[in-house]
Amino acid sequence: MNRLTYAALTGLIGAALLHIIIILALPNFTGKDAYTRIKAAGPSHRFIVLPDSVDTRADKSTDKTANGRAEGSDQMALSNVDPFLKGAVCHFDIARAPLRLYAPAGPSFWSMAVYDASSNEVFSMNDRTSVGGDLDAVVATPAQVAQIRKAPGATLTQSILVEYRGTTGYVVLRTMVPAPSFSPQARAFLDEALCAPLTED
Repeated sequence: MNRLTYAALTGLIGAALLHIIIILALPNFTGKDAYTRIKAAGPSHRFIVLPDSVDTRADKSTDKTANGRAEGSDQMALSNVDPFLKGAVCHFDIARAPLRLYAPAGPSFWSMAVYDASSNEVFSMNDRTSVGGDLDAVVATPAQVAQIRKAPGATLTQSILVEYRGTTGYVVLRTMVPAPSFSPQARAFLDEALCAPLTED
């Protein structure tokens, strides 16, 4: 009886673990994980401003393909769900050169986070933890960080160096919109933000 109970419990636990693993791995197999969606949203090394979720739903209702599905329906996850926040995303590859992230101080709160290709957060900062309220960071491999520290250059004296173990990933930049009147300033902040390969001085 004890053996039967043990076997039954082992089977149930194993089935539960397998179910959880399949659910967590499903986005990678279907190509609908965050990194894949962001790569499909636009070219690398530039911030892509996300639409508001209301605008995305409107696009779905008007832009139909021949089979009746809305074009861009897979982009629903890439939208500003919170009406008080606007965001932009940028996917990158630092195999050849580090990534420079820069934006002058915004009109209100902003935050930035770097994620690897598996959507694990590697680094984050905001206007309170930055120097003078500006976004000024460089994402680089350990070898690139060592090279930059040897000769940082005049433009990188205030930059925060982010040591990144991989080569591909994405950045999410958000800014607060406390009232509709702040929307133009928030959009301008995101439009002017830089996400580009670091060039030599």
